[in-house]
Amino acid sequence: MTGRRSGGALLAVLLLSGCTSFADGDPAPVDAAPATTEAPADPTACPAERAEPDPDRPVIDYDFRLADDLRTVTGSETVVFTPDLPTDELVFRLVPNAPESAPAGNGLVVDGVRGDDVRAGGYEAAGGAGPGGLYVVQLDDELAAGESTEVRLDFTLSIGEGGFERFGVAEGITWWGSGAPLLAWEPGVGWARDPFVGLTGETASSEAADVTVTVSAPEELTVLMTGARARPSEPRDGRRTWRATEPVARDVAVAAGPFGTAEQETPGGVLVRVGALADGDLEPAELLEQTVSAIAELEAFLGPFPYETLSVALLPDFGGGIEYPGMILEATPSRDVLVHEVAHMWFYGMVGNSQFRDPWLDEAFATWAEAVPDPPPARAVESALGREGDVGGSMDQFAGDRPYVSAVYGKGGAALLAAREAAGPAAFDEAIRCYVDARAWSIATPEDVAAALSDLPAAVDVLVRAGALDG
Repeated sequence: MTGRRSGGALLAVLLLSGCTSFADGDPAPVDAAPATTEAPADPTACPAERAEPDPDRPVIDYDFRLADDLRTVTGSETVVFTPDLPTDELVFRLVPNAPESAPAGNGLVVDGVRGDDVRAGGYEAAGGAGPGGLYVVQLDDELAAGESTEVRLDFTLSIGEGGFERFGVAEGITWWGSGAPLLAWEPGVGWARDPFVGLTGETASSEAADVTVTVSAPEELTVLMTGARARPSEPRDGRRTWRATEPVARDVAVAAGPFGTAEQETPGGVLVRVGALADGDLEPAELLEQTVSAIAELEAFLGPFPYETLSVALLPDFGGGIEYPGMILEATPSRDVLVHEVAHMWFYGMVGNSQFRDPWLDEAFATWAEAVPDPPPARAVESALGREGDVGGSMDQFAGDRPYVSAVYGKGGAALLAAREAAGPAAFDEAIRCYVDARAWSIATPEDVAAALSDLPAAVDVLVRAGALDG
C-alpha cells in the first residue's frame, strides 16, 4: 500500500509497505490449478516469454453513478464466471465494510441480485461491519468446472470522510477502490472466505479479470480510473459518462475531481495519465515525469510494465498511497511512495497472491523492488532482519499494525535485499524476473518463490531464516 524508497528513506522506515504505502512513520490506525496458461513441466524453468492471462478468466462490467453530493455511488456489476472447480455459489468480498473502513462512514450494500442460475443471495459476517463482510450468491444447481454463469449485482456504496483510505471525499474530490463487490475466487483452491482483520492492510484474493468500467459523474469533474479510458461523452443533464477497459484487472479504482491532467507514452508504449489539483503539491507535468521515471527504473530489472496504461490521481496529502491495477491513488507528493506503488503493478497487479494468507508476496516484494535502484546501508538491512515476527505470517497472526508492518514490510523487504546479496544481484534478479514471467496473471504462493530460487540456495537460506519460506 504505502512505501518509501532508497537509502535514507529505507533506513528511516525499512517499513516500506506493500499494497498501501505510508509516507512517514507508522501507519495510521484507521492457485494449484493453472490460473493462466499451463505451467512448465519443470517448475524451476524460466519461460521463454511472459505467461498469458487465462482465457476463461472472469468478465466483469462495472457501472458506477456518482451522486452530485459526491458521497454516494449507485451501480451494478455484471459477472460472467467460469470456475475451474465445481461450485454452487459465488462469493464476493465487501471491502468498504472492513473494520478499519466502516467507522469513517464507508459501507457497501447489495441491493439486489439476479441471473438465470441464481437462487438467492445473502451476507456472511466474516469479521466485517454490518450488513457483513461477504455476500454469497447461491445457485440453483452446481456449476461444473468449465461451465459459465452470469450474475448481476446492484449495489450502493457510501463514501466517508477523506483520509488515507481506499474511499473518501475531500476538497471536491471523490475516490474509491474496491467500491463494488469483489469476486473472491482463487483458481485451484476455491472461494476465499478469509476474515477481515483490524489492520491497515488487505485481505483479498481475486483473479485477474477482463473488466469494463463505466462512470457517470457531474460534468465539471474529470474522472481517472483503471484501464484504457475512452473520450468522455458530451455533457447531458449536467453529467458526463466515462468508460475504460482493462483485460487483466483484479480490482478497479476511480477518482473524480477538478483535476488538471497530463499524459505521455513511455518508450515501451505505456500510456501514462496523471491528474493533480490546481495549487496542489505537484503540477501535473511534474507528477507525470516522476511516474514515467519510476516505470523506467523498475522495468530495468523487472521486465516490461504489466499494463498498457497507468493512471495516477494526486489526492490531498494524507500521508500515503494505495495502488490498484493500472491506477494509483496517491495521497502524498512523495516520489518514494509513488515508486513503491508503481512496483505493485508487478507484485499483486500482475503476480497475484492471497493477501490474507501470504501478504509478504506483494508487500515485501514491492519494498524490495523500490529499494533495488538505491539500496540502504547494510547495517539497516541487518537491523531489520533482527526484528521479531515471521515475514511469511498471515494477516491474522499479527497483533496490530506496528508488528505487521515491521515484519512483513520492513523485515520482508530486508530479507529479499539480503537474499539478493547472498546469491549475487545478477543471478537473483534473473530468478525473480523468471518468477514474474512464469506466474504472471496467476495467484502465486511461497512455493512458487522457492521454486524460482531453487538454484540459489544462499538466497533460500536467508528467506527461510526470516520466516518467509518454510525450511
